Amino acid sequence: MKRALSILALGMALGCGSDPPPPAKTAEVPPPAAQPAPAPIANNPKPDDDPSKGNINISDEIKKACGISDAEAYFGYDSANIRPQDKAVLQKLATCFTSGPLKGREMRLVGHADNRGEEDYNMLLGQKRADNVKTAIVSAGMTADKTLTTSRGELDATGADETSWAKDRRVDIVLGS
Repeated sequence: MKRALSILALGMALGCGSDPPPPAKTAEVPPPAAQPAPAPIANNPKPDDDPSKGNINISDEIKKACGISDAEAYFGYDSANIRPQDKAVLQKLATCFTSGPLKGREMRLVGHADNRGEEDYNMLLGQKRADNVKTAIVSAGMTADKTLTTSRGELDATGADETSWAKDRRVDIVLGS
């Protein structure tokens, strides 16, 4: 018993009850390098859905009233980015609807998507396309409350290959009610 008490006393004297020793110094490790952006998801349901192949299609009624040629009325559209050469057409539309022949009328922007992917995804994609065109045309001078957006998603899609899918990816500009 004396021996057990001696071992216990010796253990306490050697530091069992004292503060722990400071941690050993380690070499500083530099922060990890920035990782490259992840590769596109391999199972993308629309691998050919290049937003730069989408289009804005202006109705014949609006083209006639606003003096817009067929060549101007159908132009490339890259998601939220309108090409510089398309801004002139958007300006013509804004002017036509704010102080020209269609003054006071409403404009409807109807977004569409091709028929690949989930129906809900395509409905949201069509809405995003319409909203992006609205942002661009309002910045050209169109009145926001006279610019209505909606989506048809894939409801009107007829495509079966890349050429026809590209025609399905569009925003139609038509007169509101």
